[in-house]
Amino acid sequence: MSAMTWTDDLSVGIEVIDAQHMRIVDYINQLHQAHATGEKALLSRVLEELIEYTQSHFGFEESILEEAGYVFLKAHQRVHALFIRKVGQFQARHISGEDIAQELNTILVSWLINHIKREDSDYSATVRKHMGESAKVPPKQGSRLGNALRRFFRG
Repeated sequence: MSAMTWTDDLSVGIEVIDAQHMRIVDYINQLHQAHATGEKALLSRVLEELIEYTQSHFGFEESILEEAGYVFLKAHQRVHALFIRKVGQFQARHISGEDIAQELNTILVSWLINHIKREDSDYSATVRKHMGESAKVPPKQGSRLGNALRRFFRG
């Protein structure tokens, strides 16, 4: 089991999305740390937080894609739903006492890298065009993007 490092090739060129992806990488690394300590309660907490944050990220991302008129939104939503279901299965296995940390880590790292480089990179140009300059700077208070961030991330 290894930690994950954020690299520039994972950037989709949209600051807010990249920041959320970096946070998911942080959760993956926390999962790695929790496994290293052997503390089941810590592992459970991190897994729960990872799932909750990822679901919020997916909801936020999908709202941005919908607003930008991304033509493959439905397919992107299906990919997200399948991933959440798969991670939920790991969570159930963990709750039943199975040691899933190593397998889950491998799947999370692989899935996240592939998802960002394939599916998320596909929408990048559409969303950046829709957002204009706001894709490069943090969203302003009161902007639609800022409001969406606060709605999904209590920011």
